[in-house]
Amino acid sequence: MDIASLAIIPSDGGRFEVRVNDALIFSKKQAGRHAQTDEITGLIRTWIEK
Repeated sequence: MDIASLAIIPSDGGRFEVRVNDALIFSKKQAGRHAQTDEITGLIRTWIEK
C-alpha cells in the first residue's frame, strides 16, 4: 500500500496525533501517554502491511 500523505502535526492542548492518509494511527490523548521510541515507525509499518 502506498502512503499518499504522512502528517505529524503539533496542536494546542498537548495533543500529539499521527495520521497516515487521514487514518489516525497514534493519539497521545487516546493512549494517555507519549509515544515510545520507535513506536510510531512500527505503527506506520503495520499500517502499510494492511
